[in-house]
Amino acid sequence: MDTALNHQLDHQLFHIRMANTPGTRKSAGLLLQKMYGWRGYEVDTHDQHAPNRITLYAEAEGATVGTMSLCLDDAGVGLPADENFRDKLDDLRSRGRRLCEPSRLAIDRHVSKRVFASLIHISYIYAHNIHGYTDYIIEVNPRHVMFYKRMLGFKDFGGERHCSRVQAPAVLLRLELEYMGRQIDKFGGMMEQREGERSFYPYFFAREDEPGITARLMEGKD
Repeated sequence: MDTALNHQLDHQLFHIRMANTPGTRKSAGLLLQKMYGWRGYEVDTHDQHAPNRITLYAEAEGATVGTMSLCLDDAGVGLPADENFRDKLDDLRSRGRRLCEPSRLAIDRHVSKRVFASLIHISYIYAHNIHGYTDYIIEVNPRHVMFYKRMLGFKDFGGERHCSRVQAPAVLLRLELEYMGRQIDKFGGMMEQREGERSFYPYFFAREDEPGITARLMEGKD
């Protein structure tokens, strides 16, 4: 993603919804296939919906413009990153950390930073505020590592290994959700009035917006 990208969607209405029907999951999968294919990655968009995973999608003017999935660690299912980094994740689990994994992220190249930030913030509310998870872990291509470090504050955790799901190298990164909460408190809702802050946190919702979003998530509403 071009972090300098600005688009008319900065001034447009878009909706973040839960992809909880076959039709909405298919739309999210088509965007995923488009964006991953453009990068030359292989991705299975037809895998069965996992019981420990939610999928969010952003819609603007009737088009799906962003999607991401959030997998919650479950003893019976585990996380996608277990396939390549099980030893690293088990170390965190042994320390009492509760893990979740944002994955299958795809953002249309022509939409705003607000779409990306909104998807991440809603996944944070769902994981941390509602379910009490403590850490994000992600597998990213080595060339995207600095983006996630600079824009969200992820840290190195598991080194680089081959990711069998996309047939490309992957680096395991970790972000403590307590840190994310502090950044939301400090910068959330500031938008362009961010006084030199280069991360995505000014494009998150303001902290006072979280109770309403949390209530709608718990009620299963868009």
